[in-house]
Formats: sequence, C-alpha cells, structure tokens
Amino acid sequence: MAAAGAGGGDAAAGAAAGTVGPPGGHHQPGLPSASQHRWLKQASLAVLVVQNASLILSIRYARTLPGDRFFATTAVVMAEVLKGATCLLLLFAQKRGNVKHFVLFLHEAVLVQYVDTLKLAVPSLIYTLQNNLQYVAISNLPAATFQVTYQLKILTTALFSVLMLRRSLSRLQWASLLLLFLGVALVQVQQAGGSNGSPRPGGQNPGVGLAAVVASCLSSGFAGVYFEKILKGSSGSVWLRNVQLGLFGTLLGLAGLWWAEGGAVASQGFFFGYTPAVWGVVLNQAFGGLLVAVVVKYADNILKGFATSLSIVVSTAASVRLFGFQVDPLFALGAGLVIGAVYLYSLPRTAAAVTPPPQNTAPLASGRHADPEEEPFLPKLLAKEKGS
Repeated sequence: MAAAGAGGGDAAAGAAAGTVGPPGGHHQPGLPSASQHRWLKQASLAVLVVQNASLILSIRYARTLPGDRFFATTAVVMAEVLKGATCLLLLFAQKRGNVKHFVLFLHEAVLVQYVDTLKLAVPSLIYTLQNNLQYVAISNLPAATFQVTYQLKILTTALFSVLMLRRSLSRLQWASLLLLFLGVALVQVQQAGGSNGSPRPGGQNPGVGLAAVVASCLSSGFAGVYFEKILKGSSGSVWLRNVQLGLFGTLLGLAGLWWAEGGAVASQGFFFGYTPAVWGVVLNQAFGGLLVAVVVKYADNILKGFATSLSIVVSTAASVRLFGFQVDPLFALGAGLVIGAVYLYSLPRTAAAVTPPPQNTAPLASGRHADPEEEPFLPKLLAKEKGS
C-alpha cells in the first residue's frame, strides 16, 4: 500500500514501463532515462513513507523507555555528523579514491565558491531547529497523533512553494489542503479531550507537544522549499549540498547543545543514556536526511509531504501494537480526511493545468549556469579539476 501511494500519479506509469532500462529514444550518456527517472521517483517516495513511520516510532520508543534518558541535542549533532561523513565518502568514491582531486574539489566547492556555501546556512539553521523540535513534540504526544498533526507541514510547504517557487496549485489541490487541515484539527480535538484511552507517560504535556509540532511544520515548510530551490536552481551535487548542510548543522547543533544542555552534557557525558535503540534513531535520522535530498531532486516538496502522510497508517497500526494506542472514531475520521487529501492531491492534472517549473539560468558564484537536467542519481560533479 505504501509503495503504491508513494508513487502518486506516476505509479501506473511506472508499472506499465516494467523496466528501468533505457527507452527507445536517445538520451545523454550518464543521465537517467525517463523510465529510470520515474522509477527513482517512485522508489524514493515509497521508501520515505516507511522511513518516516519508523523514525517517529523509534524516537517515541527511545524517549519513553524507563531509565536514563539521552540528550536529544546530542542525537541531532550525531545525525548531522553521520550524514556529512556519508556524503563525503560518496564524493570521495566519485573521485575514484584520488585524495588530491578530492581535496582540491572540496576547496573549490566549499571555500572558493563560499557564496554558494553560505546559501546553505539558512536551511541548515532551520533544519537543526526542526530536528530538536521533533524530539520535544514526540516526547509529549502519542506517535500516531504526532504523525497526523505533523502533516501540517504539507500546508506550509504548499504555501511557501506558491510564494517562493511561483508554483501553481489546482482547485482540487487547494481543496485537499483544506481537508488536510480539517483532519489534523479533528485529531487535535480528540487529543485535547483525552478521549483515547491510551496511557500517558509522566511529564507528558500535549500543549507543549502541539506548539513544538506547529513550529516544526513552519520551519519544515520554509527550509524544504528553500533547499529545493537551491537543488533545482544550481549545478551542485546533492551530496555536496548535504556536506555543506552538515558543516553548518554540526556547528549550529553544538551551539544549541551548549546553550540548552551544556552543563548536563559536561557532567554526564555526550553519550549519556545511549542504547542500541538510540543509535537506531540516530542512524535512521541521518539516512532520512539524505533520502529527503534525493526525493526533492526527483519529485517536489509537496508531493514528498503527501507521500509522507501515508506513513500515518503504518505508525498508527504500530502504535496500537507497541504503545497501547486506541483508535477512536474521532481520530479515525481525522486520519481518514488526511489520507483522503493524499488521494485527491495525487489525482493527475490535465496537461493544460500543469505549469512547468521555471528554468533557472541564473549564474552561480563560479560563473556557471544552472541546468536542472545535469545530475544523475549519484550526481557527477561538474566542477572537475584539470587532469581529473
């Protein structure tokens, strides 16, 4: 079910293709064919559904276990470090293990083209804030309630897409956003009324959780669209962009750690409370960060958000099993409206209604012009040194 829904309107096209090989026509060597592009889009969205559900459930599980509780700020920093290290390894592999060319490339891409690097400071700051807010929210809300409420980020992403990317939405899409909002509102009414009989761990504050979710949704919408604009409006590799994000994210995460929990971390240790479950959360979060970067390259941020909402089904079913969550009629109605919004948004638009994305040819700091078709799945880096 997740795989079918994640592909959205392209699911039927992907099934009809039946292959990821090159189509009958010719395409530029090294670039993915049309069928490969569709397959990558569907696969990345499908995996995102599963990853999102497992991340929320694993955070909830790790934060509600008895015993020493780990510091969320350290988990955010570790996820950034692992994500950046993974991207560095991918870039190193693209340089075929040539240390000299790898170092020269990083110097050129990160330091010489410092203007492009500085562009990533804004989304990195917001992503760091968002990741910390997620821990606050999940610690104060049931996993299923958080998962439904967090879909408000689809609404904020749509609004920022219209404002920042000049993307047009059909009436049906606007109607689906309204259904989404109503569904989330019903779930919050159910949560406030405490009609679900699931146990509430000590110290849990639904008001704090809701405030954290709303703030996280606003930050997610802006940062996601901003990052999409950078990815689709430049020739930089997805992995290079994540290295740049990781640099800022690690520094900002450490600053947040020092400000919020510096004394406690200094006295108890950076890895205080870490268990295999916590390490699983860190690895899941780092993997998800890379996956999102691929998804926004081959789809768009709004479609990514709607595919993520399908993880409500997975997380709700797992919450019933793992945490004793009880699905009452009000929650079921609200979640059903959100899933209905997914279906409505995924309906194909007519050719006349589709507005092609603008071709951004603005020069980068290096003087090169952007071409949105330049990057394959593991993008070849365009700033090649002489002799590489």
